[in-house]
Amino acid sequence: MSQITVRSVVYQMDGQSYESRLAFDADHRGPRPGLLMAPNWMGISAGAEEIAKSVAAKGYVVLIADVYGQSVRPQNGDEAGAAMMPLKNDRALLRKRLQVAFEQLQSQGEAAVETSKLATFGFCFGGCCALDLARTGAPVKAAVSFHGSLDSPNPADAHNIKGSVLVLHGASDPLVPKEQLPAFEEEMNAAGVDWQLLSYGGAVHSFTDPHANVPGKMMYDAKAAARAFTSMHNLLDEVFKG
Repeated sequence: MSQITVRSVVYQMDGQSYESRLAFDADHRGPRPGLLMAPNWMGISAGAEEIAKSVAAKGYVVLIADVYGQSVRPQNGDEAGAAMMPLKNDRALLRKRLQVAFEQLQSQGEAAVETSKLATFGFCFGGCCALDLARTGAPVKAAVSFHGSLDSPNPADAHNIKGSVLVLHGASDPLVPKEQLPAFEEEMNAAGVDWQLLSYGGAVHSFTDPHANVPGKMMYDAKAAARAFTSMHNLLDEVFKG
């Protein structure tokens, strides 16, 4: 496998510093498709970097979006919740931070990005982020949510979605309310979006996280995780064709 390089991308927004992380194959010449990755509620972390590196090894430039700010690196669930909830409750602010990170993916000078081939993906809170970035009308060919919440404060925003949407959901996930699934389907159908929702039997929240170990609530599921990543890569192959 190629040696994947990880670099910091530091930028300013509204007087605050942000430090996103860029994963790419430094030996590759020429532009590659660019993916904005929204991490789980722990934000920029070693675990998020490992995921980004494994995806970048498939031939992508991956930027892990820092939506909390350079000085905010949660160390536990309480700190993560305190960082996440203000953004969950202020989607306009969340979307602004995502859009700026998305611009950084395209404009950073470390790795050339093929700007006609862009997508976003995310995990848990990051899954919500990926869908919300798509709802802004960002030019993404695909938005992929792994065990993320599906609600939208304004379902009509789905009319802005330009690419395909893939939701990878644990069928036994207790943290994503059941009523969000039919509401999401109605939202996507009303906007004429090309969407898929795959439910993995027996999987709960955080099923792609090897460190998740709260039985019945947040638990790693190797089989579901492998299937979910395969589904994402199949979709990316499809939308980036040509």
